Amino acid sequence: MKLVRVGNPGSERPGLVDRDGRVRDLSGVVGNIGPGELAPAALARLAAIDPATLPVVEGQRHGVPWTGIGKIIAIGLNYADHAAEAGMPLPAEPIVFLKANTSLNGPNDAVMLPFASQKSDWEVELGVVIGTTARNVSKAQALEYVAGYCVVNDVSEREFQLERGGTWDKGKGCDTFCPVGPWLVTRDEVPDAQKLGMWLDVNGERMQKGSTATMVFDVATVVSYVSRFMTLEPGDLIATGTPPGVGMGFKPPRYLKAGDVMRLSIEGLGEQSQKVVAYGER
Repeated sequence: MKLVRVGNPGSERPGLVDRDGRVRDLSGVVGNIGPGELAPAALARLAAIDPATLPVVEGQRHGVPWTGIGKIIAIGLNYADHAAEAGMPLPAEPIVFLKANTSLNGPNDAVMLPFASQKSDWEVELGVVIGTTARNVSKAQALEYVAGYCVVNDVSEREFQLERGGTWDKGKGCDTFCPVGPWLVTRDEVPDAQKLGMWLDVNGERMQKGSTATMVFDVATVVSYVSRFMTLEPGDLIATGTPPGVGMGFKPPRYLKAGDVMRLSIEGLGEQSQKVVAYGER
């Protein structure tokens, strides 16, 4: 299934996408798409519904495809060629940091530059959505805890992240810096999460083109590793790293400015598009 939430911010309704790409309204079946709806049994009940029996919803904004995200965990330098362009050594273990929940953003909503930002950057990433509580799980069993996958733009302010001391978090958690969606695609529709092409354009110019096949640490490794250090709960989101082509990797670097438009996609998971606006204009 491809699960969605559509409508104005704060008033989104649950839905699913049918075979013809139309959004079907699930609000008569479930109140929302949240942690409870991501459990295997709950997903099975939704999968048993004939989409043709549900009303069509047209012309509605897409929000984050599920609600109740307890935490956003991200993995840094998880593509060898991205680590090289950043001038950083390849990590021996996954680099783990957090993005603030207040950075969550609809997949096509505007991305707002932070106050005094000079080095805001883009990152297309595979998002992993947890469906079952995971605590110290093995790599062999890790994918059993995954409800599905989505597209994430891990927008990053590089000065805040790398030049202001401390951890990366303050360059990653700015408002609007985590567009998610348009869909949550359930795990059964993604036979191999390590064979997904991905790309990102800025103003129509291809900046990033890669594949999840080149991850340093694959999805199962990442889920298992993170679960050793914190309990993963239904609804949690893991952003798994980005391929090369980010702005700071260019010589000279190329960063986002108001008026820019980002478009990004991952094979089978849909496409996002965000206009960049100045601080205070969102």
